[in-house]
Amino acid sequence: MSGEKNPWEILLFPHTSEKSIRLIEKENTIVFIVNKKSNKIEIKNAFEKAFNVKVDKVRTLITQKNEKKAFIKLNKNYSASDIAIRLGII
Repeated sequence: MSGEKNPWEILLFPHTSEKSIRLIEKENTIVFIVNKKSNKIEIKNAFEKAFNVKVDKVRTLITQKNEKKAFIKLNKNYSASDIAIRLGII
């Protein structure tokens, strides 16, 4: 059994399109490009560990560029905007 992974092995970088920024503001959802081998539970745990927040839901898809994109919806008690500001994307 392997030890706990570094969250940054799973969370590669934030996705910063106009639509992704709109999701931060409207749906408290932050979009990340993630390791293709990671599953939703690993993504959720990595995000919660990296940012000390509670995640309600993770949706994923594979882009045309063959990247895995994760839509990470935060619990209403936490702000995706605060994380985006900490990451320097808004």
